Amino acid sequence: MKRLFVVVALVLLTGCSQKVFKEKWTKQQAPEYFKARFETTQGNFEIEAKREWSPQGVDRLYQLIKNEFYTDMAIFRVVPNFVAQFGIHNDSVVNSSWRKYKVDDEPVIEKNYKGAISFARGGVKSRGTQIFINLKDNNRLDKLDYSGVKGFPVIAKVISGMENVEKFYGGYGDKLGFKQDSIQKFGNKFIRDKYSEVDFIHKAYIIK
Repeated sequence: MKRLFVVVALVLLTGCSQKVFKEKWTKQQAPEYFKARFETTQGNFEIEAKREWSPQGVDRLYQLIKNEFYTDMAIFRVVPNFVAQFGIHNDSVVNSSWRKYKVDDEPVIEKNYKGAISFARGGVKSRGTQIFINLKDNNRLDKLDYSGVKGFPVIAKVISGMENVEKFYGGYGDKLGFKQDSIQKFGNKFIRDKYSEVDFIHKAYIIK
């Protein structure tokens, strides 16, 4: 009976995983140009992305948006006059699944001006799911040498609703940036219980 329970549990877990992540999603290629809308607790903002800016980076952004990754997601790191960062899913299975498929490094083509969006990264081939929106012109990020890589390639730009992006709560500053392990482990409950002012993305989707 115990063995049967284990088998059923594994089947259920596998079934859920297949619904929230499929390896084939990581091979989807973005169109040369697309737009997307993010609905948040502070209102909507829209972005545009051009594949020429960072082909593999834009592909990954498209894959994540198209497959509903940015849903009920905390904008956990807002450093005023610097960046607003998000990209940790509430489901640890989803996080670990996408994390296995990192994006290759690419050169910086577009500049990290205010409203530009880039992947966060901490070393060679470390771009995954976390992205940040520049809250000011951060041109030093174009050439910053860090852990074997240079610069943060822009993958998209905010084209409307930047006033809503600027409303994201920044009172915690970098505090949650140092608690990513807890966010990964305990999800949104950890944030809502201990950092209730954090803003959230309700959902993101491709628009025509």
